[in-house]
Formats: sequence, structure tokens, C-alpha cells
Amino acid sequence: MSMSFGKIIATARYLPEKIVTNDDLAEWLDTSDEWIQSRTGIKQRHIAEAENTSDMCSQVAKKLVDHTTIDPLSLDFIIVATMSPDYTSPSVACQVQGQIGATQAMAFDVTAACAGFVYALATAENFIRGGMRRGIVIGGEKTSKLLDWHDRSSAVLFGDGAAGVLLEATEEPSIIKQMLRADGKQSQALTAGYHANKNIFHEEAETSPALTMDGRGIWNFALNDVTKSLKEFVGEESVDYYLLHQANKRIIEKIARKMSEPLEKFPMNLMNYGNTSAASIPILLDELVETKQLSLNGKQKIVLTGYGGGLAWGNLLIQL
Repeated sequence: MSMSFGKIIATARYLPEKIVTNDDLAEWLDTSDEWIQSRTGIKQRHIAEAENTSDMCSQVAKKLVDHTTIDPLSLDFIIVATMSPDYTSPSVACQVQGQIGATQAMAFDVTAACAGFVYALATAENFIRGGMRRGIVIGGEKTSKLLDWHDRSSAVLFGDGAAGVLLEATEEPSIIKQMLRADGKQSQALTAGYHANKNIFHEEAETSPALTMDGRGIWNFALNDVTKSLKEFVGEESVDYYLLHQANKRIIEKIARKMSEPLEKFPMNLMNYGNTSAASIPILLDELVETKQLSLNGKQKIVLTGYGGGLAWGNLLIQL
């Protein structure tokens, strides 16, 4: 029996309607449009109001099912990458499964922060190599509920959204190579959603669950560990586009220089969405497919690189 491989046959995204500009943030933060853009490249971000993470992810799943006219009952798995779930349990993936009626699909979440979509897609590929035939992978975040909106160092960076792909088994490899890494010794460089360690037998001092980040530490991590592993991963491979996690324009520019590749190979959309964590790579992928800069015809090679809290990072080489 020949082995099957996963191929992306459809992409979709969902962004909440509300747009918050840098000038909007400057109404209550000591910041400005110029300050934010010069340091990050971000101009605006989408912020979910009544919608939660599962609502946005369900919209993506519905689009993938509707656009391909597949029967939800034919799905073997639904994997959602998120660090901002509605609940600790149930998983967002189980909520999505229920929303679209995919009752035959197993469903679970992957928590790897901004590397989450790469981790989830690699996991899905391995399931297909193990015999599954079809599934959905989504990256979705409502990071806005994790923020201290009066902390200028983090509030200006993040946005909400979701996007994903439909994978089907094929005879030819599409996800050609994967590399997943983590460094738990730096786990405190980015934290969010802390659950207070207390019960009737133990009382812990109050600790804020809001997102905290060592900006300089993450910057160095991206330009050293992530870039080194990306160089090693690519080797002599000819790559058409690098879809990097959309966190900071200056980081992407520096990685492009370190890779000795033209910046045109590193498309960016963070100016419109900010850092959407696990959703950033699939949002960018869907936009590039929609504008026909990328096509799902098996002729272009792209690298997906996610990195962030954990610290976790990973690379996938994909022939679309």
C-alpha cells in the first residue's frame, strides 16, 4: 500500500469587522501612529467584539466546506492552533466540529503560540501519512482578550482573526519537509492567560493573566535561533516565497538580509492586521492565493516559518 501525503486544496480567512487604527490607540495610550509604524510596521488591527475565538474559527471552517462543497462528514480531523481559546475545555476544535456538523472528525487544539499553525499543519500532515484522508487546520486568535490595553509595549502589537486550510491525501508529497523546535528554558519570555495556582488548600498572591513579553528577548530569538534554523532548513533549496509569522516588519527585513534573499520573497500584511499569533501565516497565505500571487497548482515552493511563545518555532517547505 502506497503512502499518502497532505495537499492544501483550499484556503480561507475571517477577520472581525472592527478596525482599530494607531490613532485610535493614541487616544488612551502614550503613543502615536509614527511611533508604532516606525518600530513595527503596523498601521491598524482587527478586533473582535462579541465574537470569540471559536466563532471566528467556525466561520473559516464553514468557508472551507462551502467553497469546496465537501461533506463535513468526510472530514477525519479538525486541528485548531490557538493560545486564546474560549475555554480550557472544550477545545476550540471541538466547538468548530459541532458548528459544522463534522461528527466523524477527531478534534483538538494545538498550543504553540505564534508557531501554532506550523505545528498544527505538520501534525495534520503526519496524520495523513498515517492513513487519514481529509481534514481542516485553522489558526485562530482573539488575542485582544489577553492584553492589558493600558500597556503600550504589548497593546499596540496584536490583532484578532482566523484562517485555515483544507488538506486532502495525495500520492505526491506537497509538504516536503518539516522542522519543529522549542526552547523551554526561555518559556517566560512570553506568557499569557496565567491560571492562578490556588485552591482551598493553597492561596497564591494575585497575578495578572495579561500577556507579558520580553520584547528584546523575542527580537534576539527571532534573529538568532529562528534565522539559524531557517538557513539550515532551506539549504540549497530554491524558494519562491517565505511566509514568516507577521510580528514585526523590521524582524522580517533583517531575516531577509540574513538569508541573502530579496525582500520581495517575504510578503507582508502585518500593517493591516498586527500580530495575529497563530492566525498570521494562514491569513497571509489565503490573501496571496486570493490575489493569485500563489496558486494551488503544485508549481511554487514556499516556506512557512512560525515563531513565538514557548519558545517554539518551526519551518515547513511546501510545494503548493
